[in-house]
Amino acid sequence: MSQPRPALPHPWRLLALLVLSIFINFIDRANLSVAAEDLRRELMLRPSQLGLLLSAFFWTYAAFQLLAGWLVDRYNVFWVYGIGFLVWSLATGLTGAVTGFSMLFALRLLLGMGESVAYPAYSRILASGFPEKHRGFCNAAIDAGSKLGPALGTLIGGLIVAAAGWRSLFFILGGGALLWLIPWFLSIPRNLPARAPEAVGGPGFLDIIRRREVWGTFLGLFAINWSWYFMITWLPSYLRAARGFTQAEMAVFGSVPFWCIAASSLTFGWLSDRLITRGLSVSTVRRGFAAGGLLSAGALMLPVALVASGRTALILLTVATGLFGLCTSNIWAITQRLAGPSAAGKWTGAQNAFGNLAGVFGPWLTGVLVERTGSYVPAFALVSIVLVLGAISFLVLIPRLDPVVWAER
Repeated sequence: MSQPRPALPHPWRLLALLVLSIFINFIDRANLSVAAEDLRRELMLRPSQLGLLLSAFFWTYAAFQLLAGWLVDRYNVFWVYGIGFLVWSLATGLTGAVTGFSMLFALRLLLGMGESVAYPAYSRILASGFPEKHRGFCNAAIDAGSKLGPALGTLIGGLIVAAAGWRSLFFILGGGALLWLIPWFLSIPRNLPARAPEAVGGPGFLDIIRRREVWGTFLGLFAINWSWYFMITWLPSYLRAARGFTQAEMAVFGSVPFWCIAASSLTFGWLSDRLITRGLSVSTVRRGFAAGGLLSAGALMLPVALVASGRTALILLTVATGLFGLCTSNIWAITQRLAGPSAAGKWTGAQNAFGNLAGVFGPWLTGVLVERTGSYVPAFALVSIVLVLGAISFLVLIPRLDPVVWAER
């Protein structure tokens, strides 16, 4: 039998640091999009090459998820996460010194390796340190941080690029992020062993992927990520190239949908917890929020590309992202409830590996579609279709959110 895990000291302080870290995480993975047009001109990159660079991060980010999930379930999750944070921050800072496609491509691969530990670590910490009644809000807070990252990254990053050039953006972000490591290593619990207590006796990856519910979470996350990565990788270029926004206008107006989704995720995460506390079933609330968010957002994404007015397009996009928060606030709470503490890291790692195939293929395919058709309409249409299919997967493959009882190993 696994030994009980010591309670986390100052759990809300740790949650605040996790939220700040995911904020930095998503600034770093989205910063290439903010600098894309200036960088593309200086390095003389074709749209298809830019699409490949935007996808490169996800190659290693997806590939290393299984290793990251295994590491955070087996060893001290706080130290594993700190090391990953250090790696991705260094990769960000060095990007400011690139001189060509190959060097930039290699650093995007390194960035993906470092960031791969993030979500397995979050799930591990929340599943073992926070009760069900708080997980909707905790996951929503982390999700809001992931949305505020691109929001401020697009706003401030765009202004930095306009004022000081794209290289300054990467130097500032990479160097500044290292300061986060100081409070993190001062705040992590000292009473946890180097090897996690649940490392012996927990399920293996094969045990996990045999579950029907697992594939519901896999496909649901794939749909979420297809839309989300489309926004953080191609929205800045779409606003400039298709809607005629200047760099400064893109920085301001392009951040609005990200602010909206952050606020909606926090609101719906809090609301889902309240509904559960008042007696509604966990299954009804979390599945309903997840499927409803994907369906409603999917219905609005295609009209964004079809309307004539850039302002109307931005309004529709903002409403769609607000509804998107229904799903993003609950997706990881679903996984943590099903998996439990002994499997949260591995399940999240496997789910994130599959879900981030959307990042591997989505930005690249968008670049190909834009280059061959000269339009963003096919890309937006594909986003809508994928979102609807994701909603169906939540409803069909996850009939109930009953915690899985894992066999002893």
